Amino acid sequence: MGVSGPVGKRSDQRVRRNKNVPVDKIEAAGPVDAPELGLTDPHPIVVDLYAALPESAETQYWEPSDWQWARVQCHFLSQLLWSRKPSAQMLQTISSAMSDLLITEGSRRRVRLEIERSQSEGQLIDVAALFRKQMEQAGTG
Repeated sequence: MGVSGPVGKRSDQRVRRNKNVPVDKIEAAGPVDAPELGLTDPHPIVVDLYAALPESAETQYWEPSDWQWARVQCHFLSQLLWSRKPSAQMLQTISSAMSDLLITEGSRRRVRLEIERSQSEGQLIDVAALFRKQMEQAGTG
């Protein structure tokens, strides 16, 4: 069971290190097979949210029932977003149910789960060298 109260800091950001609290860390393993959303005329935000779920690392722990629960919540979220008079209470209920699926950073930290995405290898660019080269080519350097 998670911890109540404010969301704690990530383990690498904590100042107090004398309290050894184990943290489960998982690495993103790639997309997980997910069922189709299967809603009639879903709101575009709901389509984007559901499409992002298989790319999220926490879904590697999901069971088929979790995917179906996410679909149920997307159904109600779509209705809410298409509504002319959205209900704040309904949004809170959907948000709470989605948090149970650990799709937000805060909900994952409450259960001491941190996702560490591997960083892609980027190419460093020396901007000053590029500027000098362009100036030389322009004949002003």
